[in-house]
Amino acid sequence: MEEDAGRMDENLTRGVKTLLGDPKKAVLKLSGPMIVAMFVQALYNIVDGIWVAGLGSNALAAIGLFFPLFMIILSLAIGIGIGGSSAISRKIGAKNKKMADSSAIHTLVIGFIIGILLSSLIFPFLRKIFTSIGAKGEVLQLVVNYGQILVGGAIILVFTNIASGILRGEGDTKRAMYAMILGSGLNMFLDPIFIYKFRLGVVGAAWATLTSIFITSLLMIYWLFIKKDTYVDIKFKSFKFNTGIIKEILRVGIPSSFAQLSMSLTMIILNIIIVKAGGTDGIAIFTSAWRIIMIGIVPLLGIAIGVTAVTASAYGARDINKLKKGYLYSIKFGFIIEIGIVILVVILAPQLSYLFTYSKDAVHIHGDLIKAFRSLVWFLPAVPFGMLTSSMFQGIGHGEKALAVTFLRTIIMQVFFSYLFGILLNYKLIGIWWGIVLGNVTAATLSFVWGKLTIKSLKKIF
Repeated sequence: MEEDAGRMDENLTRGVKTLLGDPKKAVLKLSGPMIVAMFVQALYNIVDGIWVAGLGSNALAAIGLFFPLFMIILSLAIGIGIGGSSAISRKIGAKNKKMADSSAIHTLVIGFIIGILLSSLIFPFLRKIFTSIGAKGEVLQLVVNYGQILVGGAIILVFTNIASGILRGEGDTKRAMYAMILGSGLNMFLDPIFIYKFRLGVVGAAWATLTSIFITSLLMIYWLFIKKDTYVDIKFKSFKFNTGIIKEILRVGIPSSFAQLSMSLTMIILNIIIVKAGGTDGIAIFTSAWRIIMIGIVPLLGIAIGVTAVTASAYGARDINKLKKGYLYSIKFGFIIEIGIVILVVILAPQLSYLFTYSKDAVHIHGDLIKAFRSLVWFLPAVPFGMLTSSMFQGIGHGEKALAVTFLRTIIMQVFFSYLFGILLNYKLIGIWWGIVLGNVTAATLSFVWGKLTIKSLKKIF
């Protein structure tokens, strides 16, 4: 172990030095690039929707039908990437380079297996899947054609997320940012070319996505296997499966995947409650307000990645003070950002509402949308306490706790309070908005207490 630690000290990259340094600076340095990348990705999602919207309602319906299936694939890819990232950071903190290398290799192998399984198990049954959902005629053909391209390329999607996880695990969030910006930027550029210039329609959108991911994966391959200037060395010659490392990766990775899926499930349930309380206008109000408010969470997504890496490194080093300092500082940092966003949204609510109600058909919901903005936005300051506690749990390898925190916030508390105030107490839409806020505040409080108790128990163990 001492010899391995010695070799580690000689080959420290800038990212690893950041991980092993001051936790407050590490959270800032690792989070910054990921916040930028997340904003670019959010912009891509908006632009992609605009290009597809030009194809008409059938194309939009096809994309909408495929979205839940795409979320399953993406959630697995992101989850395994987080699991591998956490394992690598813990081994770096423990100054065990050999095991950090092994964790990176195991993550790639697991990702390869999952990518192959996803394509082989889903691709042959795409038509049956969407027929059973109720897709017919042109929409059915469009969603099958669209899905075949992305499902067929699932292994590329999985690889890019896992390669990004490896980079994040060794503190190299700058290159992870470059890769994400490249992928999103290429997709925005290629969308109109494939959709309209090549006249491929909705299928062109799928090819633009897969092409941009493929080019990004080539960049990742260059960094990891050709340039080889990463901290971890990836060599498959002497590779042997290590059940301990596999369990470490999956213990964080699988719950992380389910956590991603729980958020999508929550949106489906909330939509059902909103329709019951406010009809289709309620859905229009909620989806419009939610699009803007979700942008407020983007900085926290970047901070969360930094928290996982920093707390994982501290856990590997068995440095409870560093772990606690990084965790609490990240929450303070995130809380201040969200308060700033709340103030902006409350002040600019009329202008933001106008973005979605400028047409004659939508002007009647303008006032209600302003109320929705000024109510729903108050859930943002509570989010850091829950989301970053979940990230800390991922960092220390307690994936099941991270899932529990997310499940508590989304499925249990949001849905319960929304139904209670909106339906049972008959406060209609305004009751649902404040139910979402109260659900998040309650879940965040419980999660934060759990996080502090966990750190207290780790202090005794260490």
